[in-house]
Parts: sequence; C-alpha cells; structure tokens
Amino acid sequence: MAELTETPWGPATVSTRTAPPAGTPLLGGAVPSPVMALRGSALRHNIDTMAQYCRDHGVALAPHGKTTMSPQLFRAQLDAGCWGITAATGAHVRTYRQFGVSRIFLGNALVDPAAIRYIAAELAADRSFEFVCYVDSVAGVELLDRELADSAADGLPMDVVVELGVPGGRTGCRTIAEALAVAGAADSSSRLRLIGLAGYEGAIGADRSPATLTAMRSYCADLRELAEQLEAAGLLSQERAPLLSAGGSMFYDAVVEALAGATIGDRSAQVLLRSGAYVSHDEGIYQRVSPFEQPGSQYRFQPALRLWGRVLSRPEPGLAVVDFGRRDAPYDQDLPVPVETRSADGSDPQPAADLTVTALNDQHAFVRLPDSRELPVGSWLGCGVSHPCTTFDKWRYMPVVDEENVVVGGIDTYF
Repeated sequence: MAELTETPWGPATVSTRTAPPAGTPLLGGAVPSPVMALRGSALRHNIDTMAQYCRDHGVALAPHGKTTMSPQLFRAQLDAGCWGITAATGAHVRTYRQFGVSRIFLGNALVDPAAIRYIAAELAADRSFEFVCYVDSVAGVELLDRELADSAADGLPMDVVVELGVPGGRTGCRTIAEALAVAGAADSSSRLRLIGLAGYEGAIGADRSPATLTAMRSYCADLRELAEQLEAAGLLSQERAPLLSAGGSMFYDAVVEALAGATIGDRSAQVLLRSGAYVSHDEGIYQRVSPFEQPGSQYRFQPALRLWGRVLSRPEPGLAVVDFGRRDAPYDQDLPVPVETRSADGSDPQPAADLTVTALNDQHAFVRLPDSRELPVGSWLGCGVSHPCTTFDKWRYMPVVDEENVVVGGIDTYF
C-alpha cells in the first residue's frame, strides 16, 4: 500500500506546503488549535481489513469517495485492491479524474449536460477509463442518449445500471415493471450499454432491528430477481459479467449475505459494494451500527479521527469552553465524544469519560465536567467524532500521526 504521506497526482496544495513537517509533535505547541488528526495505524488497519473482508466474501469494493475526497486515501484504497471509486456528482467525477482515478462508479443518474459532455470526452480520449452510472427513468435514458449524440463519445457506449429504489426512498425505479421499461429503453439506445443493476439498501432504515434487516434482505432479493428477468429478456450486455451494486457503510453485510456468489442465468455476477465511511470509522453512529461492531464479527475497524482543541475558558464550576465548534466538528448525528485530556504541552494523558460535550456554537464547544475535575485554560481536549462524511469536508488538510501523536504525514481534501 502506498504511504499515506504521498501526493501522487500532482503538486501539493497550499495547505500541505504549510503543514507541520514529519516529526512534529501534534500537541507540543507547533500545530495550531483546533486540529483534526488521523491515526495512521488505524487508517491502514481499516483499509486492509475491508480489503480482506471483500476477498473473503468474493465481492468487489468501490468506496464512496464523497466521504473523504482525498487523493492520498483514494490511492491507498486502490492500492489495497479496490475496484474503483464511487462518485455522487459530475463534479466529483471531474475531481477524481484529476487525481488519476481510472474506474469510476457514479451512484446517481447522469442528467447534467455539462457533466455528460465532460465524461463522454474523457471516455473518448482515454480508452482505459471505465465509467458506470445509474438510470432510473425512461426520460433519464432519453436525456442521456440525446446528449451523447452531440458529444465527443466517438461511438463508444456508456455503461449504465438500472437503479431499483424503494417506496419513500430516494431515487430509483419503484417497481419491477418500471425497471424493466427503463432497461428496455437503455437496450434500445446504441449509445448506452446496460451492464447490471444497483440500489441503496440504506434508504430502508437506519437501525439493525430484525424488521429492518428482513426488509433489506427482501430488497436484495428483488435486485437479484430483477437481474434474472433482465438476463432472460436479453437486456443485459453479454460483454461482461452482470454487475450488482449495493452496500453502503451500515448494511453491507446484508448485501453480501444476499448477493455474494449470485449467478444470473448461467453467468456469475460481480457484486460491488460502495462503503466509504469504513476508512476512518468513528466513535458515534458507525460504531453503533457498523456490521463489524455487531456481536460475533471476526472483523473490527478502529476509529482514526481525533479532534483536538484547547480550553479557552472556565467561566463557572462544571463548565469548560473549548476552541472548536460547528466549523470544525460534525454534529448532524452526534456531538463530539470526549476521549482524553492533555496538559498544555501535550503531556499527561488522562481519560475523559467524565466529560460531555453538550452544545456547539460556530467556534465554541460547551463541555460539562465534574466540579472537582482539573482542566486548566490552555489544556487539550481530544474528542472522537460521529459521521465521517460531515467531518472531512470541514478540513482542507489533516495531519496523519503515529501512536505518540507525532506527525508522520498528511492528507488533502477537495470538496
């Protein structure tokens, strides 16, 4: 796996050029507060663990790049064996191409003419570039076909997958009959190549109750049944294995259970997961619901993110105000979770289970603690976070540290 300090796709950004050099103690006074840091050992562990899980179960992985938008982490994931990187928007595709990503799965329909023209031009200019996107309506198929007719695609078909949704969910065909109609429209286009099916099981629920898991297994069974119908009707391309893609960061185990090893007609399907949050994991929502956190799992992720801030004020007993806030920390799922405190010079680590972040302003965190707890002005508070997808987007640069909190490198983000 490539070193996480590597920037393999171009010159460093301004943030990287002004970043602390390797060997700098994170909490020694040279690095400004607040700072979001990544534990390098946890990153490597998570990347390798997910790669091993996919190998063990015979599935492929295209991690959702929107989680980190970091070229260094993309490269580490690809070097570990990932099939490609998943994008959410046409702008993401442009960014990934600038990073040199050669295989992109767009987990959305492609309806923006500018994005269609750009991707068509990339496909025409680079025959090694592979791209797949959703279609979920006849109107969407017709729009894509029409825009490709005026593009630089040079007669190359664009690979698409029919998206099967769920009632009350996001995008995607709501019925098998609708999906069959969309597949027929895609098959009728000389500019599109229908290679499989996709969906997002996480739209069904956000808990691991028996009812939710049963509904997800039923949804995956519908994906498989629809693939069988498309194959029987001759609508799936015979030029490659049928592609079945689902599996976000919460319920990919249900997808693997239902789809791994699937045979569509007499052809083995390629099952593609799109989990992204695993790369850093967290100490909130994913620590509660990740498949690897469930009893009996032989795999485990490690939280890699740590937000450090200094105590600004002790204005009253039982209250500390720290210098990070909503500009720095995710708060859409849970507030930051105090893990440890350090003295002002970074020494004397102490557990912080008796502290609670109760509220965030833009640049202030309100922390409740026992009246007897010593936490002087200027000392450090280190917190875990919940929901990586709203963590990385707050930082242009994150230092990567070793187990002694010494900087060993860094990553850039491009949101």
